[in-house]
Amino acid sequence: MTKEKKNKQNGGLDFFAKYLTVWVAVCIVVGVIIGQVFPAFPETLSNFEYAHVSIPVAVLIWLMIYPMMLKIDFSSIVNATKKPRGLIVTCVTNWLIKPFTMYLIASFFFNTVFKALIPAELAKDYLAGAVLLGAAPCTAMVFVWSYLTKGDPAYTLVQVAVNDLILLIAFTPIVAFLLGVSNVTVPYDTLFLSVVLFVVIPLAAGYFTRKSVIKKKGLKYFENEFLKKFDNITIIGLLLTLVIIFSFQGEIILNNPLHIALIAVPLTIQTFLIFAIAYGWSRAWKLTHDIAAPAGMIGASNFFELAVAVAISLFGLESGAALATVVGVLTEVPIMLALVRIANQTGHWFGESRYISEPGRRALQEAAITAKNSKKDERKR
Repeated sequence: MTKEKKNKQNGGLDFFAKYLTVWVAVCIVVGVIIGQVFPAFPETLSNFEYAHVSIPVAVLIWLMIYPMMLKIDFSSIVNATKKPRGLIVTCVTNWLIKPFTMYLIASFFFNTVFKALIPAELAKDYLAGAVLLGAAPCTAMVFVWSYLTKGDPAYTLVQVAVNDLILLIAFTPIVAFLLGVSNVTVPYDTLFLSVVLFVVIPLAAGYFTRKSVIKKKGLKYFENEFLKKFDNITIIGLLLTLVIIFSFQGEIILNNPLHIALIAVPLTIQTFLIFAIAYGWSRAWKLTHDIAAPAGMIGASNFFELAVAVAISLFGLESGAALATVVGVLTEVPIMLALVRIANQTGHWFGESRYISEPGRRALQEAAITAKNSKKDERKR
């Protein structure tokens, strides 16, 4: 058995995904270079945008999500609703904890730690952008993170659906309360378009594909052969998305390197903290890893299309708030990939054998054989 096959059996990433951090770094650099050397590339793509949603990026995100949607057995969605603990972790973390910790952490850094480096008025704008990110938990990319951590597809779908329903009600009052502004308007065209593009369309495509393939060739073929054809589609889509995003934002990065680094500090701390809260809580409640990992990922990542759109409508395209939300876009993928790795390396905390290392697996097998032999000896006596 090859090392790559062993990795896959043990729940690890294959060779391509194992060095994903390297590919991400390469794509970031390539994206920035393309944006500077061939400015017509991002300018052309920016024409294909509707309701602050980039259609080319949407297509790539669709490609990333589609392989996970293929795995959803719709009968299991009903069963997912019978496991409320995972939903409680998601909802409480996202709506009663995350926006407020984001405000406290960002306020501390922008108004105290970085006071000498950031003017007071600009710090206020950066804080606003951070709060918008904190109040907008992820809708689309969480399917990618769940896929990479082998999350339960059906349960992830339910988690996202419940989250989106709460978003419709809670986003405006939370942002208004934390920022002290009364003119917060949710761009519902952005919200609904994102839900349709990133949930409804890939879900429908996955459902009809699954149904058709199973009907023609059977469940065994679908699970053992058909699904494997999409193994690296998600990661390829992710890398291409990075190239596009960084080609768009190359100018911002080169013009504001210090402030981007400063903004990234509280955003990074917040992301790791929220993941730790949701993931740790899931472990304390003895949830399975395929529910715990997505629960941590939903809160840790952000609905950046919504945050950017609201920042622009409230504070303007050239505002510090808009820049802060863009930094959220730039930092999200590298940070979330680090959390994916943490989740995959700590799966054994949840007692799941697919995450146990090879030496640990051998030790368990030897212990089982010893116990079996002991029982045989007792019977002989």
